[in-house]
Amino acid sequence: MKLHITPTQQYQTVTGYDETSVEINAARHTRSLLVLPEMAPVNWQVASFDALSAEHFAQIAALLPDVVILGTGQRQKFVHPRLMQSLNAKRIGVECMDNQAACRTYNILMAEGRKVALALIIEGHD
Repeated sequence: MKLHITPTQQYQTVTGYDETSVEINAARHTRSLLVLPEMAPVNWQVASFDALSAEHFAQIAALLPDVVILGTGQRQKFVHPRLMQSLNAKRIGVECMDNQAACRTYNILMAEGRKVALALIIEGHD
């Protein structure tokens, strides 16, 4: 799906997505990544949902977002709370959803000026 350009283009915006990739400001990414409005996307070394560890969430916590939108792949899955202790300790909220919903939600929260982090798990790397 392609999304339309908005006045928020100076920020890291999801401009398209499909089952195997996401576009951030029209640049295609085929690997798991972390996205915040005011910093370039960062590769996130997560091969699959089942590979998630507490260290992956500590990496997000270090970025100090207000809320994390976790894209869990093509289907919504929920993370065990013990993996997210580093986020909970800093009172950072986490919402789990499928990748397409996560991309849409990130764009809405980012456009509202929220300090949101998008953490996408993209499986089947090329």
